[in-house]
Amino acid sequence: MSETRSTVLRYRSQVPGAEGPLTLGQDNVLRCLRNEQPSRERNEPSSLNKQATWTPFGDADQARCLDALRTLAERHAALRTVFPEGGGDQLPTFQRQLQEGEFTVELIALGPDEDAAARADAFCWDQRCQPFDLTADFPLRLALLTRDDRPVLLAVVVSHAQLDGMATGLLAQEWTVLVSGGELPTATGPTPIEVAEQERSAGGRRRGAAALRHWERILTEEPSAVFADDRVRSTDNLLHTLGIRTPAGAAALERAVKRTSSSKSAVLTACYAALAAHRAARSTVVMAALSANRHRAVLAEHIGTLAQDALLVLDTDCPDLDTLIGRTQAQALSGYWHATFDTEQLWKILDDSSLRRGARFVRDVVLNDVSGTVPEELAALRPDPAVDPDLTWYPTEPLPTRLMMNVWRTGGCLEISLHAHPDVLDREETEHFARALLRLIDLAGQRNVTLGPDGELAALSQLPVGRREKGRWQQVGSNWVDLDALADRLRTVLAVKDVEVTWENDELTALVREGCPLTPTEAHTAVVDSLSWRDTLMAPQRYVLPNGTGTGRE
Repeated sequence: MSETRSTVLRYRSQVPGAEGPLTLGQDNVLRCLRNEQPSRERNEPSSLNKQATWTPFGDADQARCLDALRTLAERHAALRTVFPEGGGDQLPTFQRQLQEGEFTVELIALGPDEDAAARADAFCWDQRCQPFDLTADFPLRLALLTRDDRPVLLAVVVSHAQLDGMATGLLAQEWTVLVSGGELPTATGPTPIEVAEQERSAGGRRRGAAALRHWERILTEEPSAVFADDRVRSTDNLLHTLGIRTPAGAAALERAVKRTSSSKSAVLTACYAALAAHRAARSTVVMAALSANRHRAVLAEHIGTLAQDALLVLDTDCPDLDTLIGRTQAQALSGYWHATFDTEQLWKILDDSSLRRGARFVRDVVLNDVSGTVPEELAALRPDPAVDPDLTWYPTEPLPTRLMMNVWRTGGCLEISLHAHPDVLDREETEHFARALLRLIDLAGQRNVTLGPDGELAALSQLPVGRREKGRWQQVGSNWVDLDALADRLRTVLAVKDVEVTWENDELTALVREGCPLTPTEAHTAVVDSLSWRDTLMAPQRYVLPNGTGTGRE
């Protein structure tokens, strides 16, 4: 059985304290932590706080491991950054870079037969569920695990407000060098305050404006929900999670990259999109890509948080997978370039487009490729699975999406996780999706794969296809709408009994014959506000009410 005590480490940097504006990434995460975003996007602390385990190499002892942590705190401003309260319920409006402070490290002495990885996971999960005090807390919660007084693992829980996945990976590399007795070069990445100043420069403002235009076009024209069919009814956000580990998959991915002259990310994303489109019975997949905005060389070594989404539109209506991989590379370049923006302005665009379209955008399909955040030499320490592929189920967890793929590692052993809502894929179907993904990657390494109605995807995937048979389905713009389900929603929201929903002359109309004292504008606003997690619905374009007729969108 393990024994736990703690030690307090003090640090003092040679760089004096400073204050400055928030970066766009910091502002985005702070809003998520305050749950100010639309209800569909709300997150629990466990989904925003991140975790990692770092392995000491060589003959590192406890003192060297702890000294290395102190060195990191003194070296990187992000680890010395706090966010003073804005007053009342207001968000913080600036960041404060401290010169000195302290942090705590738990020291866990493992029992003779105790599993170090399991003990580290238990520590991390417990700490992930606890929010950080952003006004005062050090942004890392740390536990050094030892056996017979020798360091075995460092368990790390990360505050997303100060650090993203790539920054955490860079810290892991530096800590590993230090505990191995090496020296670090002078840090060259910009500090968070310097990044904020860059973002507020003339060039930074132009990039931000272009990003907002990119998002606005997609929000206006493309499907607001990918999955809309008879099965998609639930309004909860509990997803089951399947982990996949496969050395053969990593080798197949290498072959696919070589044959297609593309990147690993493009191959994985294209295969993922093709299968998602097949399940959704639609050709266009709007995908949110996380960890997507370190495309500029000046930010490559930044220790901080750049946590903003890229938005990709992938048209899978093409003859073969090679064509889709090429399209994916182009779309990724555009999406990643437009992934730095003012979050408050973006949410205004989201709200305005929701009212204009009558549909709320949802992150139905999400990709999170963090394979570059863990050094391969550290990842390779984990033994290969006993079976290939190894599929392991993990507990359900709340996530604001319908389908998500995390890419953890691509070299040596492909490690990914799939998170699926039961309305989209049940557990058996999620395993089919995982195996189909691996088969598609394997085939991509051998030859081109045909897509389309007569292509190979249906036969190799064994996945269900979205059916629209149990209601009155109508395509409104780029969205699919169940008119019967919409009529039920209107009865509830408007508190009326007699509602008829029609689609005539390319217009979605709600006819309310009695009751409802609201104006068309008030009715429309109420309906749109009620659409979170209801991906098969859109608010009517025209309202015929007892007290007036109108579009509700004036």
